[in-house]
Amino acid sequence: MSEGDRFLALVAAAQGRDTRLTSIQAGLLVAAELGIARDSRAFARLLGIAHSLVLRELNVLAEREGVLQIVKRDPRTVRVHYTLPPRDET
Repeated sequence: MSEGDRFLALVAAAQGRDTRLTSIQAGLLVAAELGIARDSRAFARLLGIAHSLVLRELNVLAEREGVLQIVKRDPRTVRVHYTLPPRDET
């Protein structure tokens, strides 16, 4: 199984556990968990999708308590750094 296939399988599994997640939201969570991308621009570039779409989905996730934490926002680049909450908080 290629890394891309593994990533997609993990995204599908995340969506199976929480049906409210969009594919981008599940991808953000999986990417953070695997250490693939921890900021919005890196994730958008990695998947070849618009940064604005990633920002929108990231903000939706940040509003849900215990799912994702915004660590830093860069007003110049609009890049948002994020992380998963510690496991004991979830």
